[in-house]
Amino acid sequence: MADFETYRPLLFSIAYRMLGSAMDAEDIVQETFIRYQEANPEQVEHPKAFLSTIVTRLCLNQLQSARVQREQYIGPWLPEPVITGGDGASLFSPASELGKLDTISMAFLVLLESLSPAERAVFLLREVFDYDYAEIARILDKDEAACRQLFSRAKKHVTENRPRFKATPEEHNQLLGQFLLACNVGDVEGLTKLLAENVTSWSDGGGKAQAATRPIHGADSVARFFIGLTKKMPADAGVELADINGKLGVLVRLSGKPFVVITLEVGDGIIREFRVVANPEKLARL
Repeated sequence: MADFETYRPLLFSIAYRMLGSAMDAEDIVQETFIRYQEANPEQVEHPKAFLSTIVTRLCLNQLQSARVQREQYIGPWLPEPVITGGDGASLFSPASELGKLDTISMAFLVLLESLSPAERAVFLLREVFDYDYAEIARILDKDEAACRQLFSRAKKHVTENRPRFKATPEEHNQLLGQFLLACNVGDVEGLTKLLAENVTSWSDGGGKAQAATRPIHGADSVARFFIGLTKKMPADAGVELADINGKLGVLVRLSGKPFVVITLEVGDGIIREFRVVANPEKLARL
């Protein structure tokens, strides 16, 4: 099964972007392995194409059932965060793909949620993984013209809605440090100055952890939310910086176990968005 191990990182990369869940992605990859083992060798002339087809179709099936679950979800739904620094980067190998870690940012994965499953599959296979339209058509069992139309719609939607602000890693990390300092000393005014006037914070507790069930808008409201959150942290809470979904973020642990993850988006020298994941099911792998 050397072929499967060669392509395992690729399969996980596809499944995680499709589903926004590392746990589900691992399950899908394992199911792909089982089907690969059971396949007639004559069916597997090209292992990469065969495996890509299985993992993509399994993801499409999963998304159909996930739609109902998302509609019933308590509060905002956010992707499951993954560690991308150190050993975690190997999940998204080969090395040539590491330059595309911006396509697993929390903001980008949330944007993918607004695409239909078929649009998402075509867009990712074409834009991120460089499959040609003939390959995509075979994977999705559609004709090439339909795949081109799906890609065109998806590309237009992503281009129009993708955040336009950019920041260097240095700028991002500096603002993250200032954010943590302001929270630690309870400086509401200082924190407010770091935030865009129309900053938004989304929190995902999934009904399993205390979290805001609606997005919080505006610099003053968001600043007070994070200052309040910091004050409520138990005395044994440990705050650490971690490379999360391709960017430096905050991982808070209680008794060594992940308690909350905070990621942020920066642009033009200010913080523009926060995403807070507190749902314990989404933090288990960390």
